[in-house]
Amino acid sequence: MFTRLFGGGVRENTALASTVATLEKMREALEMLEKKEGLLMKKSAGEVEKAKEFSRAKNKRAAIQCLKRKKMYDQQVDQLANFQLRIHDQMIMLDGAKATRETVDALRSGAKAMKDIQKETNIDDVDKTMDEINEQTENLRTIQEALASPFGANDFDEDALLEELEELEELDLEELLIPPSITTPVAPYKQPAQPVAERDPHEDELAELQREMMAI
Repeated sequence: MFTRLFGGGVRENTALASTVATLEKMREALEMLEKKEGLLMKKSAGEVEKAKEFSRAKNKRAAIQCLKRKKMYDQQVDQLANFQLRIHDQMIMLDGAKATRETVDALRSGAKAMKDIQKETNIDDVDKTMDEINEQTENLRTIQEALASPFGANDFDEDALLEELEELEELDLEELLIPPSITTPVAPYKQPAQPVAERDPHEDELAELQREMMAI
């Protein structure tokens, strides 16, 4: 089990590291071949100059030997060019394989991450969470509706109010259909006069006597 879990990853990392190391070695070899090619081309050019000098000196044998060595150098240059071409092809293939491997590793890592997320996310938990959200939403809506309703709005019986409204409508209809009756004018109310009390004759005599005493 541990081999399946960790051994595969170790082998993959080793293969990737080996590919990177191989590419680095191939680059070093390519640089070495390029240097050798340049050196051989300089030697070939030098043999040509020597052949010209021997030819001017009428030493044909020596000039021919110089040209032979030039041909050998040229053959080595061509061989090195083929080596470089093969190394270039191999490097391109390894780079492509490395890019493919890295792409596959990235896709595998993404698939593993998605699988782990799916393991941690249970469908029952999702349904339970959605039910809780719906319940809380419904509770909040009920609270908002309760706060929005006016105070005392439920203290009255709607049926009784409807009956009262129907009675008012019937009264209005009766007033429209029945003409008003002619009423007789009412006489103004007069307060009855108070009876005048009779005067006592002794009171008149007493008043006269008082006037005479005041005149002395």
